Amino acid sequence: MATNQDYYSILEVSKSATLEEIKKAYRQQALKWHPDKHTGEEKQKAEARFKEVNQAYEVLKDPQKRQMYDQVGHNAYSQQGSGFGGGNQYGGQQGPFRYSYSSNVNTEDMFGGFSDPFDIFEQFFGGGGFSRQTARKPVYSIELNFMDAVKGAKKEVSMGGSRREIKIPAGVDDNTRIRFSEFDILVKVRPHESFKRQGYDIIVDVVLSFSVAALGGSIEVPTIDGDLTLKIRPGTQPGTLVRLRGKGVPHPQSTARGDEYVRITIAVPKSLSRRQKELLQEFENS
Repeated sequence: MATNQDYYSILEVSKSATLEEIKKAYRQQALKWHPDKHTGEEKQKAEARFKEVNQAYEVLKDPQKRQMYDQVGHNAYSQQGSGFGGGNQYGGQQGPFRYSYSSNVNTEDMFGGFSDPFDIFEQFFGGGGFSRQTARKPVYSIELNFMDAVKGAKKEVSMGGSRREIKIPAGVDDNTRIRFSEFDILVKVRPHESFKRQGYDIIVDVVLSFSVAALGGSIEVPTIDGDLTLKIRPGTQPGTLVRLRGKGVPHPQSTARGDEYVRITIAVPKSLSRRQKELLQEFENS
């Protein structure tokens, strides 16, 4: 469920809150709005609020996500626009198999003592989440490269001495657990040398020369769909984030995609010719 409410407001903490304060507030809000504690019309409201609380915590507990949230703003993490807060990550249906996604959150850390994630989540995510019965199914591991994970692929896995071809949906992440009828597949994703994934968003670091940053120009930046020409504005500063809408990771449960963020750094030359130094000095004096 999308929300226009600020994540800090959802957890009822200040923007200067420490990580411990955020964790404490999250535990309080999660227990308060757990759907099993509500009935009737209040249960539906609690389910929506509980998802918002989880979305807020997923961003604010991570230093990099929190920094990006503070810089870019809340709209960057709306349900339709970002993987940090968007989509039902706990289960669904695509093609011939059911799948569910782990939250990558330590439930004991989340709830201050709950050790069984099935107790927490199995009741209200539409039947797509884990259950005690399905948790006993055989679990097989598969390692994917980054591009196969974000684009989807067909892979062969060894099961009980036999080989079987399975379909990996686009958008799976590290530690994703895919549920088939007779078994589960636990996905491990190898890091990419250029792309850094956060939820359904991708971050790419790009180094500009001092002259391009100052004067502007065009550069080629990588995306998962191929290189893209990006126009650099004159006076671009180090640390600038350029958002490429819809260039991130596909959502397995919809046609939506995350965004790509191009993070700008400036290369300062270590050695200059005499003429270059004279020109820079003239620029400084002017």
